[in-house]
Amino acid sequence: MHAAEFTRLWTKFSKEWKTYLEEALAPHLTEGQLNVLELMLQHEQMKPSDLLQYLNTTPAAITTLLDRMERGGLITRSRDQSDRRIVWVTVTEKGHREAKRGMALREAYINDALDGLSTHNQQLLVYLLGKVVYADESRAKAQMNSAV
Repeated sequence: MHAAEFTRLWTKFSKEWKTYLEEALAPHLTEGQLNVLELMLQHEQMKPSDLLQYLNTTPAAITTLLDRMERGGLITRSRDQSDRRIVWVTVTEKGHREAKRGMALREAYINDALDGLSTHNQQLLVYLLGKVVYADESRAKAQMNSAV
């Protein structure tokens, strides 16, 4: 019913956010690299193949991204001691600093965007976006429950 207006507003916000982040993060970090660093900070180390389940991309794209991140000093790659076929990816100190900087920039942007809304409306916005984002999961769960 409101799909066109939602699409227009979401696209505008997303484009402005992406443009801001790319400019603010440059030259040491991209938004994609920030996403990988954030994910990796939740784990001590990860295999490149582990990233596939979290990122909507291909193994070749992950390899290219990790190559750039390694050249930029954000991550290191090392072979597993017991199985040389396994490669472990670890965040460097520079990667930690850049991730922290990137997350702070993103949070400041979002806070600024939400600043014109009351606390109640901010909570309502988050609630409603959650309903939209998780609608498929809720429907799937309901279908599973009705099948039992």
